[in-house]
Amino acid sequence: WEKTSSAKTLLFPCHRRYPTVEIRAETFNGSTHVPVPSDSAFLKALLFELRLIDDHIFAEHRDTCTRINHSSIYSVRTEGGDLWPVLAFQKSGLIYACLPLVEETLEPRPPLLTVSGLSQGLALLLGIVDYISPSRKNEAEMSAKIGQLRNLLIQACPLGTPLNTNIRSLNSSFDDIQETPSDENQPAWRSNTYKGKPQMNVCITEKVKCMQYDKRDVVDMWQVYGAVNCKCDIEGSAPNVTLSLNLPTNGPPLQDIVVHHCVTSVDPAMLMSSSAEPLDDSVYNGPYKFPFIPPSHSFNLCYYTSQVPVPPILGCYQLIEEGSQLKITVNLKLHESIKNSFEYCEARVPFFNRGPIAQLEYKVSYGQLDLSREKSLLVWVIGQKFPKSLEVSLTGTVSFGTAGKEHPTDYVCTGNTAYVKLYFRIPDFTLTGCYVDQHSIQIFAPGKPKITASRELISSDYYIWNSKAPAPTTYKTLFD
Repeated sequence: WEKTSSAKTLLFPCHRRYPTVEIRAETFNGSTHVPVPSDSAFLKALLFELRLIDDHIFAEHRDTCTRINHSSIYSVRTEGGDLWPVLAFQKSGLIYACLPLVEETLEPRPPLLTVSGLSQGLALLLGIVDYISPSRKNEAEMSAKIGQLRNLLIQACPLGTPLNTNIRSLNSSFDDIQETPSDENQPAWRSNTYKGKPQMNVCITEKVKCMQYDKRDVVDMWQVYGAVNCKCDIEGSAPNVTLSLNLPTNGPPLQDIVVHHCVTSVDPAMLMSSSAEPLDDSVYNGPYKFPFIPPSHSFNLCYYTSQVPVPPILGCYQLIEEGSQLKITVNLKLHESIKNSFEYCEARVPFFNRGPIAQLEYKVSYGQLDLSREKSLLVWVIGQKFPKSLEVSLTGTVSFGTAGKEHPTDYVCTGNTAYVKLYFRIPDFTLTGCYVDQHSIQIFAPGKPKITASRELISSDYYIWNSKAPAPTTYKTLFD
């Protein structure tokens, strides 16, 4: 919005409402919901709240000295009630404003830090500022940009959630954006149509969490969860694609499958498999077919978990305190079923609540050991391959200087309670064996698309606890 100071003329060049978000707000807010008024009524109420019109009129809710606004968050009074939180600010004579979604009741008002929509709305508004501001002194250029802005918002924020707040970067693809679908069959989530050589990229990313204790009375735990990311550059307003996930013979079945809303149909048996129930012979083990109409942007087609029989790397960590020294032993073994080809693999050994490492004597059977700059962390770089034995070891003694404020502390890891944390990535591999058969992908669209499929396994919260000390129960429940 713009208000010229000389003639006090109100302009309303660009606005956008999202009925789907308004329906969600009504569901979340319940009896505290305040409907969004008409565009003109909202504009008038906002300008009144900002004291840009009728500033000579005293309004107690706005002008009382007990109400001092220290932020850009306002409560705008309308006939239906007070709209909150309205994010609004002025920049170079323009007013930028949005009404973020609050995913809870509004009474009592939740803390601003808990409203995630505020940061998303602010990022979007700042993207618009960055897009418009360079043209402020050129009226013709600014008018042209404001004319394009409504169409760019369709791509940046098609359904009310910002997908790309860098509005300036979207300008180059302006010609491909449709304000309204030309085909009535085009779904709402497909905000623009692609023109060019058809291509499709699919990537399966599996992450493995692990807690190992090397104790008889404590059970080790591990969990695999995956996501299938797709980017489909395909012509047509509503192209149909069918993708299949496959498992090797005797591979662990996929469970807890959650699909993207663009999936048009799915076998109910696929969604019934749950990790909360024990596996039996009747469990669905694929192939997992997903027919869908892809959005224009990159998206996760589905998420899943799986119960694999063993973790990829088995470890044992022993830390014993002898006088002023610590004796450490770390043994790692790569399971024979795991692809022995890493992009990176390293083990980090932190020392909490102690001073800087003053003396270090060590021996590694493989790889190299580095000391962090703050001298409180050992970084064992194993590299891109385990040796033929698939086993590596680290032994050493460590002594410390006087502790300072800059050295890491931890209220959980005290005394000999400590851990080794593993970081690794294995390209072209999944722990479940899940893969995409490129030849089985069906794309009902003109042209022969180029299909690229990849997969990877990445560590996530992969801990090996000191077996010579009690492991904290806080970490035992990490998977609950």
